[in-house]
This record gives sequence, C-alpha cells and structure tokens, in this order.
Amino acid sequence: MIRPRPGAKYRNVKTQLDGLTFDSKAEAAYYAELKLREKAGEVRHIRRQVRYPLDVNGIKICDYIADFVYEELQGFRRESGFRNGEAVWRQAIVDVKSPFSARLPVYRLKAKLMAALGTPILECISSQPLTAIGRGHSKTTRR
Repeated sequence: MIRPRPGAKYRNVKTQLDGLTFDSKAEAAYYAELKLREKAGEVRHIRRQVRYPLDVNGIKICDYIADFVYEELQGFRRESGFRNGEAVWRQAIVDVKSPFSARLPVYRLKAKLMAALGTPILECISSQPLTAIGRGHSKTTRR
C-alpha cells in the first residue's frame, strides 16, 4: 500500500525566494524584509542557517542552528574623530518561529543554552509578539 506523503510537522510550507529555499513562508518574508533593510543600510552581513556548537565544560551538548545572523545598525559614535561619526553595529541572531514552535521544549532549552554560553538569541519572530530570549534582552518585538 502506498501512503501519501504527510504534511510538514508544524504545518509550514517550504517557500522559494531569490533562488533560495526557506522552511516556511514566514522565514521567506523575514528574509525579504532583511534584504530591503540591507539596501537601506540598516543591516549588513546577512547569513542564513548559521550553526552554533553548544559545548559545556568541553562536552558537546548539541548544535543550535539560527535562521538568520546579521549586523544591525545601532547608531553613530561622534567622538570617533570621523566627520559623520563611526557606525555602531550589533549582531542579531534571529529564529523565525510560529507561536507553537516557539514553545517547544527543545527550542526553549537550546535558546537558554545559547544565553548561558554568552550568545543570546536577540529576537524571536512569530505572528504574535514574543519576548526576546536571552539575558538582558527583555524587549518585545512584533514583525
């Protein structure tokens, strides 16, 4: 008996954009927004599916794979000696999640491990506002 291929585990739909395949429509939409922000000079160095090894006391626990990592413009430093000031950039680690998948125990554990090891996930995007994950980052974002 031939069984039909089941749908995606979390009802996501693989989507293609600019010749790239994304795990969901939301992830592709966020990428499109990032590309616009890159053209505007607000972000730079966009990378996808960046792997972070999570090691504790020299023992590999697991890997965390971020959907996006990029640098975000924070402002300009005037005292740098440059006429217009030196740009100040901050690394952003973004994972695009649905409200359901953001609550999964494995994701929450990996996000806490990232924060404990000094690399917090600064934003977690979904269709509903979520608090950013990581120590010292309590802003709520909505995209």
